[in-house]
Amino acid sequence: MTPQTFYEQLKAHHIMLSEHQKEQFERYVELLIEWNQKINLTAITDKEEIYLKHFYDSIAPLLQGYIPNQPIRILDIGAGAGFPSLPMKIIFPELEITIIDSLNKRIQFLSRLAQELGLSNVHFFHGRAEDFGQDKAFRQQFDLVTARAVARMQVLAELTIPFLTLDGRLIALKASSAGQELEQAQNALKTLFAQVIETKDYQLPNGDARNITIVQKKKETPKKYPRKAGTPAKNPL
Repeated sequence: MTPQTFYEQLKAHHIMLSEHQKEQFERYVELLIEWNQKINLTAITDKEEIYLKHFYDSIAPLLQGYIPNQPIRILDIGAGAGFPSLPMKIIFPELEITIIDSLNKRIQFLSRLAQELGLSNVHFFHGRAEDFGQDKAFRQQFDLVTARAVARMQVLAELTIPFLTLDGRLIALKASSAGQELEQAQNALKTLFAQVIETKDYQLPNGDARNITIVQKKKETPKKYPRKAGTPAKNPL
């Protein structure tokens, strides 16, 4: 996907980017490729592939109408090189973005990226989601949590639901249909007082299969969750 095709896809959804926003995406590509030579950020290093499989893929929740252009608080768990939250932030600057990632080198990249792109109201924290999920400064503080190819829903639910305000939503981006995954996650969702309100299969413009699943928090998360770091993955609910 060329940058021009990317902009045309946005235009088809009534989103017009300014020259400044286009420059931000261009600089994002440059920095991603540059830093990827030093630390492993992505296996995708072709510019057109980055626009398709990182940028376009990341903004799917926005294009599908799940993200409003308002100053809502979004937490991105395991964002790696900033996906999906930072492409959404470029398009909707009103969003307030917080990213938690377990690798400090990625946090260093993201801090530099935000500085170079002139992004405000973005916050980066190094650590494990399980630890931050028990921190009062983070627990129950976010309207939305996004996660792109982070973990199976059975595990992901415990890593993300504690951060949400009541009625807040998890937006999980997956590479394939989530049907079987959601069946396996039924006990976890019930235990955490959360409910799937929508799951949608769609395709990228090149035909690659994708899925968005939306989970809503219905009641306050029991205090014991999330359990200590590593436990949700080793012993899923």
